[in-house]
Amino acid sequence: MNCQRAVMAWVGAVALLAGCAAAPSATPELQGLLPTPLLLLGEQHDAPEQQALQRATVRQLAQQGQLVAVVLEMVEQGRQTTGLPSEASEAKVREALDWREASNSGAWDWAVYGPVVMAAVRAGVPVLGGNLPRAQMRAAMADVALDASVPPDTLQRQRDAIRDGHCGLLPETQIAPMTRIQLARDRAMAQTATGAMRPGLTVLLIAGNGHVQRDIGVPRHLDPGQSHRVVLSVARAEAASSDPEMRLTADRLWVTPPRPPKDHCADLKKQTGR
Repeated sequence: MNCQRAVMAWVGAVALLAGCAAAPSATPELQGLLPTPLLLLGEQHDAPEQQALQRATVRQLAQQGQLVAVVLEMVEQGRQTTGLPSEASEAKVREALDWREASNSGAWDWAVYGPVVMAAVRAGVPVLGGNLPRAQMRAAMADVALDASVPPDTLQRQRDAIRDGHCGLLPETQIAPMTRIQLARDRAMAQTATGAMRPGLTVLLIAGNGHVQRDIGVPRHLDPGQSHRVVLSVARAEAASSDPEMRLTADRLWVTPPRPPKDHCADLKKQTGR
């Protein structure tokens, strides 16, 4: 699902509100975020500097003996590296996560995310798939109960994001079903993350920015009062000024170098022949 445009719209709004921490590529800025049982780390999928920060975060938390599990949007729920030795080969790790072409992870480049995964494996930390399995998507599209899983204003924002993320090309009849998939994905990641929690330790969830936002994503599916921290990562030229309204969306904004401009709508129109 091409929601890059919508995600960037959300993140742009956050950047206007938020205080930003320009995290160096080798040392993620975690001060003030820990301790927490759940750290949600958002990303732009096309920003390799952000995946480098993710790997550094895994290593830092693991070295501190703080990291109990890494949950990934990029892998289906139910796939995991639990039981693999820390010296497991990349081939074995990819097999355990079903990270191969024509599978649930076929759209995710192992060259990009493999270093993050292997940093966890080498540290003896299990990597867990958090995303909704493809086999469950059709059922999710028809599950009207998902519409009530978030407040009405959140539901409308999700629907608007789906519409905008598809550049207005998605038939209106598909907006609600596609939104339910997004909600089901967020719920699945929340379930996986909370299921991996252990007292005094941290679960790290890595997903797109839109999935981790406190006001619209995975946090909406956590139990009330469940402690967590949210970091959004954006590729932009400079940071914005501080504003307390940022807390509605994230605890911190990491800024990485801007990416070359890309017309995602033009790409989508080409793919759909419109």
